Amino acid sequence: MPKIAVLIVLIFVPFFDCKSQSILLHPDNKAFSTPAPPVFKVLLETTKGDITLEVTREWSPNGVDRFYNLVRNGFYDNTAVFRVRSGTWAQFGIAGDPKVAQAWRNKTIPDDPRRESNTRGMVTYAFKDSSGRTTQVFINLRDNRLPLDTQLFVPFAKVIKGMDIADALYAQYGENSGGGIRAGKQDSLFIGGNNYLKRNFPLLDYIKRARIIAN
Repeated sequence: MPKIAVLIVLIFVPFFDCKSQSILLHPDNKAFSTPAPPVFKVLLETTKGDITLEVTREWSPNGVDRFYNLVRNGFYDNTAVFRVRSGTWAQFGIAGDPKVAQAWRNKTIPDDPRRESNTRGMVTYAFKDSSGRTTQVFINLRDNRLPLDTQLFVPFAKVIKGMDIADALYAQYGENSGGGIRAGKQDSLFIGGNNYLKRNFPLLDYIKRARIIAN
């Protein structure tokens, strides 16, 4: 019996992995159009430890719906925290699989009016142009109200546990391991994915898994 059970696991694990990846390759799949709950929590299991976010839909309905559906479909699993400016912000959200990353690169959502400020612990989308948010987000490691609140950087969540972990994410590569969207240094991440990052920036921290947890 144990041998049979092991064989069953070996057969079905690849199937489920392929199914998950297949969904992520199709951003227009209805799996990504479910409205998010009013408030929910997300656990980021990182290589440094756990970070818990509380996400509030009222703060940014378009942004929260996108984040909710990406999390529940595994988009942020095994993704690098590739841009950390020590004491300023920690950014993640480019899929480790280049095919998935490229499928979502230009899948933008409309802007939301800002309701909260970019204070320490708030989580906000990175973007280049108006209505240009896609999948990349960052944790504010300090009070960034100036200059972010004067632009369209709209917080949609806050860290409620594990801020010490966010502060400890590897930051020595700074802008060199991808930079921001506006810096135009991300092509290698979209083309090479995690293989590129692990080869060139081996000390980066990763989100091993992101999942929605009970309140």
